[in-house]
Amino acid sequence: MFKPIVTSTSFYHFLNKNRLMGLCCTQCGALFLPPRPICIRCLSIEMDWVQMNGSGKLITFTTIAVGASHMFKKGYDRDNHYCCGIVELDEGLRVSAHVVGVDVRDPDNIRIDTPAMLEFSKSMDTLAILTFRAKTEEVI
Repeated sequence: MFKPIVTSTSFYHFLNKNRLMGLCCTQCGALFLPPRPICIRCLSIEMDWVQMNGSGKLITFTTIAVGASHMFKKGYDRDNHYCCGIVELDEGLRVSAHVVGVDVRDPDNIRIDTPAMLEFSKSMDTLAILTFRAKTEEVI
């Protein structure tokens, strides 16, 4: 049986191919994202890559004015804030991600349970960042 190579490099390789991949334990069915080489539920090392649909909802967030250097390289700073949140995927997993499509200047208007969809963006000079676009309703 082929044992998948479980590294952060493998995870980002899939992201660069526009695929959100997690791991599923073949013994107990537990899902993991980001991937991990050992199931924390049953301690099995028998894991298979599975593709996630990339849809979920925002369950918590924070806006950040002074962030990590790789976000600074993307143009975020004290004058250009960004949102980092936890998105609960339809598969039940929760992931930390950059959240776009929200008004970071007015965080009181960012709503918990806002639907979010994985958005693929590539940049040659910085690390790939797991990004979700919030599907906010337009107010007319």
